[in-house]
Amino acid sequence: MLQNALKYLSKMPHFSFIPPEDMKKVAAATVCHQYGKKQCLAVQDKTHIDSISVVIRGQLSLYDERSGKKQLTGYIKEGEVFGGITILLNGGISLRTVETDNDTECYAIPSDLFQDLCARNKAFYEYFLENFSKHIFDESLSSIIESGQTKLFIADIPPFNFLPEAEIDAVVKNFSVVHYPRGTVPFVQGRSRVGYFYILQKGSAERYYEENQQKTMRGMLSEGDTYGGISMLLNDGISVRTLQVIEESYFYVLPKQYFLDLCNRFEAFTEYFTDTFGRRMLDRSYASIIAKTLKPKEEALQVFNQPVESITSKKVITSPPSLTIQQAAESMRREKTSFLLVAPDQGKPIGIVTERDLAHKVIAAGFDISRSVGNIMSSPLQTIPRNAMVFEALMKMMDEDIRHLAVVDNADNVIGVVSNREFINAQGQSPLFLLREIIEADSMADIIDKQSQLPKLIHNLITNGANARNVTRFITTVSDAILSKIMGFTIKELGPPPVAFVFMTLGSEGRSEQTLKTDQDNAIIYADPAEDTAQAVAEYFLKFGEKACDRLDQAGYAYCQGGVMAKNPKWCQPLSVWKEYFSNWIHAGEAEDLLAASIFFDFRHGFGESKLIEALRRHLFGSLKGWSGFFRNMTENALHFKPPIGFFRNFVVESKGEHRNAFDIKRAIMPIIDFARIFALNNRIEETNTLDRLYQLWMKKVLTRQEYEELDKAYSFLMQLRFVRQVTAVIVEKTQPDNYINPKKLTAIEQTMLKEIFRRTEKFQAKLNFDFIGIA
Repeated sequence: MLQNALKYLSKMPHFSFIPPEDMKKVAAATVCHQYGKKQCLAVQDKTHIDSISVVIRGQLSLYDERSGKKQLTGYIKEGEVFGGITILLNGGISLRTVETDNDTECYAIPSDLFQDLCARNKAFYEYFLENFSKHIFDESLSSIIESGQTKLFIADIPPFNFLPEAEIDAVVKNFSVVHYPRGTVPFVQGRSRVGYFYILQKGSAERYYEENQQKTMRGMLSEGDTYGGISMLLNDGISVRTLQVIEESYFYVLPKQYFLDLCNRFEAFTEYFTDTFGRRMLDRSYASIIAKTLKPKEEALQVFNQPVESITSKKVITSPPSLTIQQAAESMRREKTSFLLVAPDQGKPIGIVTERDLAHKVIAAGFDISRSVGNIMSSPLQTIPRNAMVFEALMKMMDEDIRHLAVVDNADNVIGVVSNREFINAQGQSPLFLLREIIEADSMADIIDKQSQLPKLIHNLITNGANARNVTRFITTVSDAILSKIMGFTIKELGPPPVAFVFMTLGSEGRSEQTLKTDQDNAIIYADPAEDTAQAVAEYFLKFGEKACDRLDQAGYAYCQGGVMAKNPKWCQPLSVWKEYFSNWIHAGEAEDLLAASIFFDFRHGFGESKLIEALRRHLFGSLKGWSGFFRNMTENALHFKPPIGFFRNFVVESKGEHRNAFDIKRAIMPIIDFARIFALNNRIEETNTLDRLYQLWMKKVLTRQEYEELDKAYSFLMQLRFVRQVTAVIVEKTQPDNYINPKKLTAIEQTMLKEIFRRTEKFQAKLNFDFIGIA
């Protein structure tokens, strides 16, 4: 059957656009159906079509029943397809009544697979649209499509009212009318292709974005409203939002080629869509759309933005705690699973036993296999909600150093288990491997080797849908693991520290915002020693700082050009000296002090005694109290960083040198980082991460919800672009990562987004100016 289907379908012109590897998937999913003479396959406006049917023998007749009469409108003959246009343009609700004329045989291809092929292969989609859409337009609606009436309707609707009258006369002749019954879902976000520009002539519809099973960015379409323009212009024809018909509706539809031709010839016509989009684009709904533009279409798997349930193994076996270890192992072997859950009779699971437990706790330890499995289970059972994102599950497994997570429903019932194996199947190489290998490394050579794998893993994370926040979280987790190993190597070499100390990270590391291009910013705080041991203690920690920073450099974390490192005697001091530093920077307010504050006030625990960090933070907030002049100086300093956008909304780029025609996106992000830092310090917010600071400012009502969401999305998008640039440099260009973005190499949607972000950044800088300097 598979070979016959593959052979037959491969000869058809519409499937000639599909790559051989995809054709094998099509053939494997194809089912052969046989029908008798005069058999009804679909009823107009009622039957849901869940597959396309390729006629290989016999013939189908199409009937229109909208007028109350059953009128023959066409035939589908051998080699032709039924259901494709219905699925693409009518939400799967049959556009016509379909009956067999004689004994008929068809190959059925599932709807999901067909839509996926259309979404990933524009030529395949357009062939279907061009060759099989002749029956979708309702000829009985000719009174609606009369040129005079259409012109009267279209001429007052933006952006057509921007066109010369002669152009409106010409374009009206290319409109058709399509009818949708109530409840139809013609387009689904991210899955459906849009081949026409739609104008609602009569009825109503809703467009919305769906995220985590929640409808957001909802908007009603009434008469004269449009759909599809942004999808065709800025999203490669993939539907930006879902469209659902609320009441019976009629749409004027203009073919894509005519719509794009108008956009090419009339700037005002195009700007209507891009400017409208610009005003809306910072809404959460567009984050996923932007992500798709940052990677090749064939790699747009979006694994990490899927609910964890999507990669969960539903095969779960349980055993009572009294089951013997030998019986448990036999049960796992028989069921071909790497784990079993331990649960009391009629109770919820309380633990898990894995192959790793059997190897480490039983075989390696010589543990008696006749004892109960409850003696070796890992308890309590680590769980994660079914609707949590895949990345959240990954990070929890990394943080807890575990290989299995139980997935639970809203009632806290276990519905499956996700393991490292599922991550490998879904994404290729699991990041869990890298972290575990770092933790188990026993030499600097191992650390260097593992850290060199980071760019490839970051590339995989991005192309599988991880957002900027999750990427920085992963990099921070890896960097902290490397730092911990280096601290261990250094202590082993020098011996135990003479007093309590903390190795603190600063700047971007202190904010947990490292990228692939981040140099060292670190320091050492140690407890104030007795006077007679002060010199020896200082010498130990300076030597410690030198060796630690040297090892970090070997591991890929370059020396700080400004010398802000623990190997610098100035930044390797007892707590009392650090308190004095902080007080001086706050009270002096000179340029050098403000620079130090912008680096050192973004500090966090890296390794060692966290109480020293807590003591320094208490001192910081105590010293800031009542010193409004410090915030004024910090604000004046921050306002020197301007978004790289000119008066006429053109990008300001380097005019010469290595980075000619590009701008430094790191500098473009600084205004948001500075904004968050100044307001956070003023409001005694301990978080140092920029997004965490913004969230806390919203919770404290310093920012409105709209301000918080705009800043959150702006920062996330800029960081996403920054990561993509760095990964491209390392993976594609085989060069060192950099922060320079050439706007001309961005898509139209990315350029529009950037301009809107920079415009809004200027607005937030004005707020900073007003609140701390008093100038509007």
